[in-house]
Amino acid sequence: MGDSKYPAFKLGGSKYNQETFSGRLRHFFDVIDPRTLFTPQSEVERCVRMLQQYRDGNEEGWKDEELWKAQKIKQAIIHPDTGAKIPMPFRMSGFVPFGTPIVAGLLLPGQSMVATVFWQWLNQSHNACVNYCNRNATKETSMKDFLLGYTGAVTSAVSIALGLNVLLKKSTGLSPAKRLLIQRFIPFPAVATASVCNVLLMRNRELSTGIEVTNKEGKVIGVSKVAAKKALMETAATRAVLPAPILIIPPVVMSFIERTKWFHRYPRLNLPIQVLLVSVSFGLALPVAIAIFPQMSQVKVKDLEEEIQENTSLEIAYYNKGL
Repeated sequence: MGDSKYPAFKLGGSKYNQETFSGRLRHFFDVIDPRTLFTPQSEVERCVRMLQQYRDGNEEGWKDEELWKAQKIKQAIIHPDTGAKIPMPFRMSGFVPFGTPIVAGLLLPGQSMVATVFWQWLNQSHNACVNYCNRNATKETSMKDFLLGYTGAVTSAVSIALGLNVLLKKSTGLSPAKRLLIQRFIPFPAVATASVCNVLLMRNRELSTGIEVTNKEGKVIGVSKVAAKKALMETAATRAVLPAPILIIPPVVMSFIERTKWFHRYPRLNLPIQVLLVSVSFGLALPVAIAIFPQMSQVKVKDLEEEIQENTSLEIAYYNKGL
């Protein structure tokens, strides 16, 4: 039946309908809840034990609320494929609090070439570690692949940002106000392109090895390159969408704020206001972006490799697309 406030608990499931965007959005607001960052190790271990006992059929009379909370903590901290603890700065629940200062740095006006390189490097370093720690790990990613993705992402981000800055400096006929506004939008194409490169390069091996596909209960029915390609494209699309509101909304809002008399009286509020705008944009954009596609995505078995089709009578298979 479930508690009045909570639906009946489902191991590995969600309180919200994952077949709808609104359900996934509510689910991922749960996933990025930064409060889970402060969960003590003893509580993590208790939650893991509780869920294991539930899996083994020993329900101990737990309420649905307790089980959902335990699963939320486990999913926020423990990788679903490896069972290892994800380092705090690279968890999805840590993406906003640890990423906000970096994005604020990217958007600082009037940056030197050195500052541009530093913030782009720091941003892609953080993104690379988040991608690696939240990857589909049914097939291991080698250090070579990680370094390839990391180097490609940093190189593309820095090259695009510096190239656009050089073009901006060479352009004539722009007023200082227009030049500053354009400069503020430069991080977006650099970060969006680099983020896609990061995912495609780092997880490129999945295209040749494939990833595991399962039935609805999570039992592996095969390894598929088709599912790997689909997972990669979905994740890349997410990474392209994610930076848009984060790197566009704050510059637009700041351009209006800076024209006010009030702002000129309190110029020291520039950075706090910008950090606030980035935090709000980041906190809203992240769940929206990762909710575009389900975490456990579906693929028609008839679209998979022949050997998988021959070994199952299922019509739909599932795979963890990674984050």
